[in-house]
Amino acid sequence: MRVLLRALALSASLLVAACATRGPQPAEPVTPAPAPTPVPSPPPPENARAAGASLATPALLNAAESSRALRAFRISCPALVKRQDQSGLTTVADWRPLCAEAATVTEAGAPAFFRDRFEWVRVGSGEAFATGYYEPEIRGSRTRQPGYNTPVYGVPQDLTRCTRPDGGQGRGRIDETGTCVLYYTRAEIEDGALVGKVPEIAWVADPIDLFFLQIQGSGRLLLPDGGVMRIGYANQNGREYVAIGRLLRERNILPAGGADMKAIVAWIRANPEEGRALMRENLSYIFFKELIGPGPLGALNVPVTPRGTVATDPKFVPLGAPAYLLMERPEASGLWVAQDTGGAIKGANRFDTFWGAGAWAEATAGGMSSKGRAIILLPKGTVARAQPLP
Repeated sequence: MRVLLRALALSASLLVAACATRGPQPAEPVTPAPAPTPVPSPPPPENARAAGASLATPALLNAAESSRALRAFRISCPALVKRQDQSGLTTVADWRPLCAEAATVTEAGAPAFFRDRFEWVRVGSGEAFATGYYEPEIRGSRTRQPGYNTPVYGVPQDLTRCTRPDGGQGRGRIDETGTCVLYYTRAEIEDGALVGKVPEIAWVADPIDLFFLQIQGSGRLLLPDGGVMRIGYANQNGREYVAIGRLLRERNILPAGGADMKAIVAWIRANPEEGRALMRENLSYIFFKELIGPGPLGALNVPVTPRGTVATDPKFVPLGAPAYLLMERPEASGLWVAQDTGGAIKGANRFDTFWGAGAWAEATAGGMSSKGRAIILLPKGTVARAQPLP
């Protein structure tokens, strides 16, 4: 996003390992998955049943979800036929005939298109974990005025990629001695490190709301005159993302099953000093840009689709590829299109589902944490040449 920070919905699991149409964040290396293996198309329920779990089995490839996925796939195609696939599973040449055909497929023909024109493959075990994210709506203003005192920063001019004296590479800044150093932390930025140095693209009423919008990676500012300003991920300070939900559970402040977004926000508001300190333990800080036109934008730099876009790890799932999920949470089951990435969305079968904006989207994404099975749809002929990743 960019990539939607993407960043994650604010369920406990999201805050434990947050995404987001949402920009890339430092993450631990993951163990690569083996080459994909074919499964029947569409898969029978037993192929998408997690061991020991009772999974919902909605009608496979129903018309509504197939039409939604077709629209998302078409939106992705202009980027898909130009972009190098990080997973190495596909080439632009593999996608061109599918994209050309998708432009002519009717909505009634969408189920057959996905069923017959792709190879349905499982990456590794196919055992998947899904969370959710959404587009928050918070109070904001284009200018600073009473009640709107928290800045929304654009990208700092001194934020760059450089090599530090210890050999570390990544986002940082060049200090007064000409040395590459880590960029300012969340606490340093909140304490004024960027005042007068970085343009404020907007101001918001509630710093807690802005914190959680940063985790999502994009959102809508509800302006005093009734208008709406959309903002989206532009860059990140390169510092470590720390999941505050995990911290609250580890410290026995909130129970393991009770650290969802609503409980976390309630605790922060009830304990303002401790809550502010807790949020500052998340060193990561997101810089924004105003989004004009359809949005928010995902990792392919195209608008993401509510209930149609999923964030994945592009090292394992080609951006633009459809994915079929069969999850314990039935609302997360069905066809999705990989249009986004996220800082904590790492691994072959890790998914972050996008639900749009509004109260329903917030509630659904905020509580989304589900195990199940995942199947990736790839152009025919790609599996035969696939090799296990090193």
